[in-house]
Amino acid sequence: MKEHRIRRLFAEDKRIVIVAFDHAAFMGPIRGLENPGQLIDDIVDTGIDSVLTTMGIARMFCEKFGHLGLILRVDGGATMRSPIMGDIELSFSVEDALRLGADAVACMGMIGFDEEPSSLRNLAALSSQSAEWNMPLLAEMLVKGTNDGKVTVEDVEFAMRIGVELGADLIKAPYAGPASDFATAIQSCYRPVVVLGGAKMDEPAALLENIAEAIEAGANGVAIGRNVWQHPNPASVCRALVALVHGGANVSQALKEITD
Repeated sequence: MKEHRIRRLFAEDKRIVIVAFDHAAFMGPIRGLENPGQLIDDIVDTGIDSVLTTMGIARMFCEKFGHLGLILRVDGGATMRSPIMGDIELSFSVEDALRLGADAVACMGMIGFDEEPSSLRNLAALSSQSAEWNMPLLAEMLVKGTNDGKVTVEDVEFAMRIGVELGADLIKAPYAGPASDFATAIQSCYRPVVVLGGAKMDEPAALLENIAEAIEAGANGVAIGRNVWQHPNPASVCRALVALVHGGANVSQALKEITD
């Protein structure tokens, strides 16, 4: 059963393009997510494989997802306006996700941050729930850099390994180069890895170059948020990502898909 759900998330080539729009649960009405239903309509037929979103969006717009795999964010805590972040907690259960037909659940692992202990407790607890219900678990492993705040490939490798040791089936993590070192990091993480897009980049070429390096190093795909839905034409960015991850395109070829 778990393998069936995992297959729904990925394409036949065992790679994956995820569009992530779970940000508003922390950031509120962030630009680009004012109308989630329209965003889903715009991207659903671009060739992407799955979406990562919130319980609220999934409940309201579930009929729009069609063939897309559904990954639900089930942890949270304070919003960006809170003066104190405090602990991260599990806001929803695997059973809640199953009622909505989700194919996977997601939670954070905050390595090196104040939230590290609570986030890893959540990850372990969710891993136990996921095993009970045969629900795939995506761990978003963020890491506070140990080198003056800069995240190194060694930092990412450490975070990814913690995630799989706590039972995650899929790891979402930042890319850190060079590609040859990232390839070594991936080899020590015995589950599929998707790289996240992070903050909005001014130039799509920079995003695509990072993704191309990560895929060359052995990453199984990407999970991109703001760099999709804060672009004037989200569908075109999705098509570029699909061309790069699934279509064998190089960066120059993928860039031709992007239009303002």
